[in-house]
Amino acid sequence: MSDKMITMKDIARELGVSVATVSRALQDSPRISESRRQQIQQYAREHNFIPNVLAESLRNSRVQPLKIIGVIIPEFVHYYFSSILHGIEEKAEACGYRIIVAQSGESYEHEAKLCRWFYESMVCGVIVSQAKDTHQYDHFQRLIDAGVPVVFYDRICTGVNASRVVVDDYMGAFNAVSHLLKTGCRRIAYYGSKLNMEIAKNRFNGYKDALLKNGIPYDERLTRICDNRREAERITPDLFDGDSYPDAFFTVNDDTALGVLYAVKHMGLRVPEDISICGFTNGIEAVSCDPMLTTIEQNGLKVGEEAASVLIGHVEGRIPIDKVERRIVRTRLIIRGTTR
Repeated sequence: MSDKMITMKDIARELGVSVATVSRALQDSPRISESRRQQIQQYAREHNFIPNVLAESLRNSRVQPLKIIGVIIPEFVHYYFSSILHGIEEKAEACGYRIIVAQSGESYEHEAKLCRWFYESMVCGVIVSQAKDTHQYDHFQRLIDAGVPVVFYDRICTGVNASRVVVDDYMGAFNAVSHLLKTGCRRIAYYGSKLNMEIAKNRFNGYKDALLKNGIPYDERLTRICDNRREAERITPDLFDGDSYPDAFFTVNDDTALGVLYAVKHMGLRVPEDISICGFTNGIEAVSCDPMLTTIEQNGLKVGEEAASVLIGHVEGRIPIDKVERRIVRTRLIIRGTTR
């Protein structure tokens, strides 16, 4: 069986009829001629069409069947994603919904399979954070075309016109770097993700704009693609090989910041006297290190609650299915011991 989903919209286009005609034919409506019904039904069988009746019935009936939301997270290991999941579950349960959770493992292929599996499982909607290596978006678009609402959180997909809930990544990064500059730092290294994701672009731009606003020229030699602790521990000593090394680090998440902290302390440098460090998350790790980590608080619980609220609004018709809802959750700078 192909992993490619076919929708009523696809059938209508291929057979030169309206989506309404396809829908009626699949329901064996006498309003459609027998020959047309057979043609449409045969095409649907041959192309493994599976109708998602749950999403449609939720929008059009006061008698609601079992309400299930599919949730895709990149990895279970991050505190931030677990806090978002907690927020989704709390809001969903309060509204009478259940959730099914799966992780993409940062894999485009697995993410696409999960979307198809959720569709076949007849979930009423999907909440998803895009995998790092996702480069095609047909699997998301097919859900939307099939009438299944999709809401992105954290890592949004700009290639699909769907609702999204994010934190103010740009301002979070801008405020973090501004704080480092106010405390006297001038050569601030940046550890971030590849710029194929909107979240990475926004944080990188916040970093650069804070430098420029304070009259500090951007130095690409201080920028690295690094978004995990292991890599941070490995590459940080390299930045100190020359005569002009960094006096601070701003990292895309707390996990990476702790890798920097470990590396510079292992090199005999003092934090924050010699090196200042600021992360981005404010998870449990941030208060489990010595010194405790200055970081940007993302409020994953609120992100999850908002994502579930938007998804349920689409499902129940309070937010039109074709309306793109954009919500931003504010961040907050938490100053602790790794900055002066």
